[in-house]
Formats: sequence, C-alpha cells, structure tokens
Amino acid sequence: PMPTDLERRRAIDTAASMYLAEEPLDMSLLAERLGVGRATLYRWVGNRDELLGTVLAEATERTYRKAMSQASGQGPEYILDVFGRVMRSVESSTELRALTKREPMVFIKLAMMPGSIESISASITAEILQSQVDAGQLTITLSPQVLGEALVRICDVHLYAPLLGREKAEIETALDLIALLLGVTRN
Repeated sequence: PMPTDLERRRAIDTAASMYLAEEPLDMSLLAERLGVGRATLYRWVGNRDELLGTVLAEATERTYRKAMSQASGQGPEYILDVFGRVMRSVESSTELRALTKREPMVFIKLAMMPGSIESISASITAEILQSQVDAGQLTITLSPQVLGEALVRICDVHLYAPLLGREKAEIETALDLIALLLGVTRN
C-alpha cells in the first residue's frame, strides 16, 4: 500500500531530527525508531539519498524564508541581502558541517546536481525575482526561473568551494557576481 502523508511526514521529520542532532542518517536505525521494516521505510521515502535530499531541501526552504523575512531594501539590494543571509546561515550551520565532513561526496551530489535542493532554491529565487519585478523594483532580461537557476548555481559553487578544493567559502565573490547579473555594483 502507498504510504499516507502522515507516515511519510513522520519519517521525514524523524530523519530531520537525526540530521539536526548531527547523527548519520542510518536507514535501519530510522526504520527501527519508526517501528517499521526497512522495506516499508523505503516505500515511504525512497532511498537514503532521496530522503536526505528531502530533509536538506526543507531546511533550505526554511533558511530562504527566514532570510526573506529579515532582509531589507528593495530590488537588487533586497535580493543581495537575502542571498547574503542564506549563504552565511548555510556556512555557519554546524549540522551541515557535520554532514559534509562525514559524507562530502553525497552532499556535493545532493546540493549541486539537479534535484530537490536546487529545485527549491531556484523556485524561491524565481519567486523573489518576480516579486521585485512586480513591485517595479527590478528589471530583468531573462525569465525569473532561468535567472534564478543561474544565481543559485553561482551561490552553490562559491559557497561550497571548500568541498571543491578551495580554501574557504567565497560568499563575497558570489554576491559580487549576483550584483553584476542584477546590473548593480556592491559597495
């Protein structure tokens, strides 16, 4: 039988609590905590990478929404503030640091390849861009979706630079490139 929304939600929430406790996501342990067999768990949430992607995508959305509620300014200034807040929040996440230390290649695959994390990031970015266009605060020549995906990829490459062999995250470089694409210069 197909899982109910409640069963799926309970599995995702339990996996998220394991992530927030900086525990490895062990599917056997998760199934045990939920009181179900592994086969049932896999039917509910897909494989381990899919589940981890869902947990990280939901965390990504919360991070963006919080940044959007705290950011100030209008147009490019607002967009840069949101991205700065998101990247600094991700960079300072102890849970994410624990995960990337344990499983750097899994994280790179989940965060930088097409999937739920990139999808939610690009979607929210497109939403932000469209809101600023609608408010008359921003003019863009690309669709919000295309520009949103480009901005997310720029952020990913620079934010996760340490996982790609760089010394440290390059948040200021990412923000400079976003400003350039939005037609403004940063102070």
